[in-house]
Amino acid sequence: MSDQMNMADMFGKMMDMQKKMSETQDTLAGVVVTAEAGGGMVKVTANGQQRVTAISIEKEVIDPEDVELLEDLIIAGVNKALEEAASVAKEEMTKAAGSFLPPGFDPGQLGL
Repeated sequence: MSDQMNMADMFGKMMDMQKKMSETQDTLAGVVVTAEAGGGMVKVTANGQQRVTAISIEKEVIDPEDVELLEDLIIAGVNKALEEAASVAKEEMTKAAGSFLPPGFDPGQLGL
């Protein structure tokens, strides 16, 4: 009987964790990070779900003779924004999962 109660308790905790993780994902959609490249000439905004939501480019960096520079700045800005978004997401998911995991367990092992 004790094993059945432990299994039921564990199942309940897993359901709670799944709900908390889902709520955290919804919250992350509203988190906004902005990264700059080229001293602010290119600004990229992303949300906590690691989706780019906006790109702003200063007119001075738009040079038809140097398209490669603009491409490099956009890539750098997108990568920075996505790295920041991933960092925020990992932190929030770790907080959400933390109360359900054993002490010292790295949620990164779960892909969080």
